[in-house]
Amino acid sequence: MPKIVLKEKTLKSKIIFSGKAVSFRIDTVELPNGKRVPREYMDHPGAVAILPVLKNGNIVLVKQYRHPVGKITYEVPAGKLHGKEDSFLKRGKAELKEETGYTAKNFEFLVSFWPTPAFSNETLKIYLAKNLRNGRAKPDEDEFLNVVEVPRKEVVKMIRSGRIKDSK
Repeated sequence: MPKIVLKEKTLKSKIIFSGKAVSFRIDTVELPNGKRVPREYMDHPGAVAILPVLKNGNIVLVKQYRHPVGKITYEVPAGKLHGKEDSFLKRGKAELKEETGYTAKNFEFLVSFWPTPAFSNETLKIYLAKNLRNGRAKPDEDEFLNVVEVPRKEVVKMIRSGRIKDSK
């Protein structure tokens, strides 16, 4: 069986909605067989998550209500980039401080991935934060969350049981 060229050529791109956090596009692409089809997707600036680990091994999480799923979630501190001049690590440090009050002496890059490449171009990078120092959280005015410290073993149990469903 011959190998198929796995490339789509973008012929036209149009923003169909532009919001505060993301925008949505519809592109017209040419498939390897010459057919033209629409591709709808979320255009995302990128996001970063920080895995804050305390000296005792506990992990700092935030609990917050997430409207799209209608549930309270447990998550690591995270946020989207604020424009082209923002870097993933710079934004991650800011989100850690804003959401939890913690700052860290050491950051270690862990992974970069596409959470939902079928309908979004978002890249998410995760960093480990160690040597934490507690401070005062200053969440955004539309952000309501509780900071919790959870033992690592309990976090693993929460993931396996489905109490933590967030991909970060």
